[in-house]
Amino acid sequence: MTWISIFKGKSGFAASSTAEDVTKGIDGTGLTAIVTGATSGIGLETARVLALRGVHVVMPVRNLESGEKVKESIGEKVPNAKLDVMELDVSSMESVRKFAAEYCSKGLPLNILILNAGIMAPPFTLSKDNIELQFATNHVGNFLLTNLLLDTMKKTARESGIEGRIVLLASEFHRITYKGGIVFDKINDEKSYNPWYAYGQSKLANVLHASELSRRLKEEGVNITANSLHPGLIRTNLSRNGGLFSGFVNAIQFFLKNVSQGAATTCYVALHPQVKGISGQYFVDNNLDKAKGYGLDQELAKKLWDFSVKITESK
Repeated sequence: MTWISIFKGKSGFAASSTAEDVTKGIDGTGLTAIVTGATSGIGLETARVLALRGVHVVMPVRNLESGEKVKESIGEKVPNAKLDVMELDVSSMESVRKFAAEYCSKGLPLNILILNAGIMAPPFTLSKDNIELQFATNHVGNFLLTNLLLDTMKKTARESGIEGRIVLLASEFHRITYKGGIVFDKINDEKSYNPWYAYGQSKLANVLHASELSRRLKEEGVNITANSLHPGLIRTNLSRNGGLFSGFVNAIQFFLKNVSQGAATTCYVALHPQVKGISGQYFVDNNLDKAKGYGLDQELAKKLWDFSVKITESK
C-alpha cells in the first residue's frame, strides 16, 4: 500500500494510474515498438503492457539469456504476446550500431521507440568509448540509436499513415545539474565528477534531445513526435548505486510509485490518442507538464545536438 495522488489531471489520469489504466481500450495491433531496458523495472512493465495491447515489442538487452527469460515471463501472462529479443548495450556505440544494422536488415517497421534504459549515480566510470558512463548510457547511446533508426521510423510513418512516437525517459533530476546545465568541456573529468550532478546532466540531455529532435522533425514535416517524461520516484533497483539516496528511498517507500504506476506515463505518451500531434513536450503523472530551468533552453539543446553529432561521428 502506498500514498500516491489520486487527483486526476486534464488527461483524466492521476499519479496513481497504472500502465494498464492509461491504455485500457487501446488496440495496438499492427504497431511495432522498441523498448530499451525491458528486462526489469518499469521497462519490463512497459513491454508487458504494450504486448497486452497487441503491440509487437522488440526488447534490446545486454544479456540475451536474461532477455529470453523475460520474454517467457511476459508470454506466460500475455499468451498472444508478440515479442522479440535482440542484443544491445546502449553504453557502447559499436553495440548500438550493430543492433540498428541488424534491426534494419530484418525489414521490420517501427512505430514507437521508447528509450528507457538508464543508470543512476554510479562511481566515476568511463564507457567502452571513453565517455563518462552516465552520459554515455543515458544520452549518447540513445542519441545514436535514434538517429540510426529514424529512417525506418519515417518510412513506417509514411507507408502506414500512423504517427510515429519517440519517448525519452528523463527525470525531474534534470533540474539538478552542473552550473551551465551541461559541462561540455568536462564530461569526462573525474576530478569535478559528482554522481548526482552527472545524473541530472544526463537527464537534462534527454529533455533537450527530445526538444531539439522534435523541432527538426517538425521542420522536416515528418509525422513523428518526440517527447520526454518523468516516470516518478519508483521502487526499482535503479538507485542501487545511490548511497545515501538509496537509504532515503528506502525510508520513503510509502510515498513511492509501484512499477505499474511508474510505467504508466511511458505507456500513456507512447500509445494514448490524447497525445497525438503533441511533440517536444514534457510529461509527468500522465499529464502534460513543463520542463524546468535549463530544460527550456533551446540554444543549449542545439549545442547539445551538435556536440552529440561530433561524439557519435568520431567513434
